[in-house]
Amino acid sequence: MKANQFNRWQALNPALYLISLLPGLAVVLLAGQQSYWLTGLSLATLAVVFLQHAINVINDLSDWRLGADAEKMDSWVRFHQQNMRVVASHGFISFLLGGFLGLAVLHISGQYWLLLIAAPLILLGYFYNAGEKPLSYTWVGEWVTGICYGPGVFGCLWLVSGQSADTTYVLGSVAFAALSVALLLSHQPPQIETDRAAGKLSFAVRYGVKRTQRTARDLFVVCCLAIMLALYLSASALIVQTAYVSTSIVAVIVVYRLDPQPKIMLLAGSFSIVLAVILSIVVY
Repeated sequence: MKANQFNRWQALNPALYLISLLPGLAVVLLAGQQSYWLTGLSLATLAVVFLQHAINVINDLSDWRLGADAEKMDSWVRFHQQNMRVVASHGFISFLLGGFLGLAVLHISGQYWLLLIAAPLILLGYFYNAGEKPLSYTWVGEWVTGICYGPGVFGCLWLVSGQSADTTYVLGSVAFAALSVALLLSHQPPQIETDRAAGKLSFAVRYGVKRTQRTARDLFVVCCLAIMLALYLSASALIVQTAYVSTSIVAVIVVYRLDPQPKIMLLAGSFSIVLAVILSIVVY
């Protein structure tokens, strides 16, 4: 019983949902003294959390069926005791909740035109796991991840909040595209053998452990640099810029000294952003 409870807690893995929360916090940070729609931004960020959860569940289901991640203990398939129908329903319900919440935000704001950006990316996220040969099993998997979290998540949250498609929009999109792919790559090395056996052409399968880890670290640096530049161009308070730069340097050192791992990267990156957000709220 205790082992089962432990595995269920592993499946929840709350730290991984920071990748959905951070873009919303980054909007607050990078908007600076500009006004933004906080309620809409908060609800849209919650919608992203539901959509990410749906993708996580469907990804576990897809990998289980196709033979990858068979050794994964924090799988939602294990959580539901390998009942595939329940797992599929779980993912579908979360997907619907995220979709309806997102539509509600667009309805309130009258920004239906954002569907031209969001809908194709949500569909792309769906096909990342769907079918006999999901996109995650091909060489485009990393690109899909970057596009969905960069211009997809950060970009749409930035626009929903009432900001314009300016340089900060581009830099923020680059930052979270880089961070999301860095996280994806950082968890691939331990799964090379099972991925290769299942026919999953992950980056690690194609290029090996060392290049995968080096690329993950480099992308983490790209994320930090992009946010630094965005803060500078948005004329954020010096104390905010200094706090983000100094903590990001520490985060980069930690990431380069240790083997890249999703939780380490997320927690290190989150600390820098959260601290800067708190300071920006106090200053402004």
